[in-house]
Amino acid sequence: MVEKEVNPHFEDFLFDWALKFYFLVGGYGSSKSYHVGLKLILKLLSEKRTALVVREVYDTHRDSTYSLLEEIIVDLGLDGIVKPMSSPMHIRFPNGSKIIFKGMDKPAKLKSIHNVSIIWIEECSEVKYEGFKELIGRLRHPTLKLHMILSTNPVSTGNWCYKYFFKDTKNKVHVLDDQILYKERIIVIKDTYYHHSLADDNLFLPQSYIEQLEELKLHDPDLHRIARRGRFGVNGTRVLPQFEEWEHNRVIAAIERINGPIKRVGMDFGFETSYNALVRLAVDHKEKILYIYYEYYKNKMTDDKTSLELAEFKKTGELIRADSAEPKTITFFKQNGFNIRGAKKFQGSRAQYTKKVKRFKKIVCSSNCPNVIEELKDLTFAVDKQGEIIEDEFSIDPHTLSAIWYALDDYEVADLKGHTINVSSKVALGVR
Repeated sequence: MVEKEVNPHFEDFLFDWALKFYFLVGGYGSSKSYHVGLKLILKLLSEKRTALVVREVYDTHRDSTYSLLEEIIVDLGLDGIVKPMSSPMHIRFPNGSKIIFKGMDKPAKLKSIHNVSIIWIEECSEVKYEGFKELIGRLRHPTLKLHMILSTNPVSTGNWCYKYFFKDTKNKVHVLDDQILYKERIIVIKDTYYHHSLADDNLFLPQSYIEQLEELKLHDPDLHRIARRGRFGVNGTRVLPQFEEWEHNRVIAAIERINGPIKRVGMDFGFETSYNALVRLAVDHKEKILYIYYEYYKNKMTDDKTSLELAEFKKTGELIRADSAEPKTITFFKQNGFNIRGAKKFQGSRAQYTKKVKRFKKIVCSSNCPNVIEELKDLTFAVDKQGEIIEDEFSIDPHTLSAIWYALDDYEVADLKGHTINVSSKVALGVR
């Protein structure tokens, strides 16, 4: 019999084995990894099982999960009974249980693993979604109940683990609102046990550590959100902070109230990994509001198939302003009866067109445009090695933003000082 003092917020988690998935997310120093390790060791002492511990990079185990489990074994007075072996890294138990360590950077080595009934994915947000699916396939045993434990610090809402366990707007998946988890702290939904923790939950932490986390609020708000508050969010500087999502009927009603709306259509071309993205826009020039109310978004489509799916634009005769870098595609659409022309491109046009879009006081997107929402709602600027924003590079390749650029070709936007600026004319005159 061993007595071990643990943090009260983790007591229920330690002994709950009723579910398949255990998803732990929290801030720095919350002790979530320690309690996962303790839970694992207690289970393997009581039942003969094989557990797999996974990180994205195998070599990171030695100073993290393997070292942590060694520490817990010593804390419990089990050294000499439970035996950590360093080459290759694994841990043996007296009842025949064992813990093995693998990295997703060496996926071929996963194929030799059999009868794994528990998997712990540490820092699961670093593992790719394809790797997660592969691990689910490796979780199998003829008789024992199967469990997967995932632990992570919160990252971007664009990460697969947020989309899988919480919300995926693009694919219309809504499992749990993360705000509810932050309030309730522990929630069970179907076969998943959710657990949220903060440094305050770790009674063994010195107050000075928590004070250091608080100081992040002043000089690194993103890291403060992750480390101190343990919350998912947007990492970096948002490109379009004025972006809003409205119900489709509300958007259409707002457009109908505009006195003389400026309606535009823009299209970006793609095929294999990029997309054909087409959007319909309406501009309230007086109020400086951009409305996005229609999208077409597909890849791996030949031009003839795309033209069939966009046949309504041939009937309406709407002018499509498109990516001028694809003259053959534009020519094909013209020959097939579409009213289409290439939008102007010039050196520095990506940054200039982005600034143009940013000048709108509000950008409102219909709920019928999930791909626009997915790409633009939390779009952030890329940064260079010094951490400085790169004004024409982004966290993803936003095809719908390109379509918006082209749609607004030649549209004049008033900047905050009240001047009217035509971006292409500005560059043509050599003004910087």
